[in-house]
Amino acid sequence: MPVPQSNLRGALLSLAAFAVYASNDTMVKFLGASYSPFQLIFFAGLLGFPLVTIMLMSDRSDGNLIPKHPYWTAIRTLAAVLNAITGFYAFSVLPLAQCYAIIFAMPILITLLAIPILGEKVGLHRWLAIIVGLAGVIIVLRPGQVPLGLGHLSALAAALLGAATSVIVRKIGHIERSVVLMLYPMVANFVVMALALPFVYIPIPKEHFGLMGAMALLGLVAGMLMIAAYRRAPAIIVAPMQYSQMIWAIIFGYFLFDESIDLWTGVGAIVIIAAGVYIVLREDKPSVSINRPVLENRSRFETGVLPRISLWMLLFDRRRARNKVEGLAGTEGDA
Repeated sequence: MPVPQSNLRGALLSLAAFAVYASNDTMVKFLGASYSPFQLIFFAGLLGFPLVTIMLMSDRSDGNLIPKHPYWTAIRTLAAVLNAITGFYAFSVLPLAQCYAIIFAMPILITLLAIPILGEKVGLHRWLAIIVGLAGVIIVLRPGQVPLGLGHLSALAAALLGAATSVIVRKIGHIERSVVLMLYPMVANFVVMALALPFVYIPIPKEHFGLMGAMALLGLVAGMLMIAAYRRAPAIIVAPMQYSQMIWAIIFGYFLFDESIDLWTGVGAIVIIAAGVYIVLREDKPSVSINRPVLENRSRFETGVLPRISLWMLLFDRRRARNKVEGLAGTEGDA
């Protein structure tokens, strides 16, 4: 059967988005050799903040900035800050392919965390996928055979914290204002990085400053491409495209950083990706999952620079619905 045109466009847009994300991560790795994650996140966030502010100002829904779920909002904010730090650090010190292989465990961890947080019921098939995926992580890390450094622990933490932020957004996203969900982690990131900056600051030449601005711009471009992809194709088409980043990691790692992927990292990555894809396919069956936590994730790990794609889409959907209601009210008034 031919692939529907909209699905093909969605797949191509998501492939383009993940290529841009991989370029962003390559810049993180390059700059991470000279600057701490605190400094990188601070300046990339600072340069990206005006773009995000324009988006947030478009939310004209009534309400204030007090969260309806302060407990979950606080946990998510803390997790997002730590997620940004650990993610940036992992990309700075690990080979790109190895870092991606570990962070690709996010769908597996999302499925696990959805059990206590969302009340998700996981059957035998997904439990087997979880076990296989975690085995893939062990294959990549090879504890006892290869020394585990802070970079490996940071990548694992980034995957776990990214999964936690995703599941919490899934739990409270339909109740909290999008502005609240976006603003709290961004402000917390800015404050934490600003407090740490005096202790880690290194003067930035203009070319590096330009790269930090490019990181913010690439993140925005990738986000817009992802939104366009999800508008044109279902999540089951778009979500698996994230694994294309491994191809870019191998290419960028080889040509820019003289990295090569070793056999066991490759084997472990294949196992993790296979488990993640299987979980995505299972979640697309309504009889298997009501919450669809992985398919509704729509975002990578938190970078601290720009809001999650799922929150952008929630903001745009709510604005579209409000405009539609206002349009209908105006039409009835004219009649």
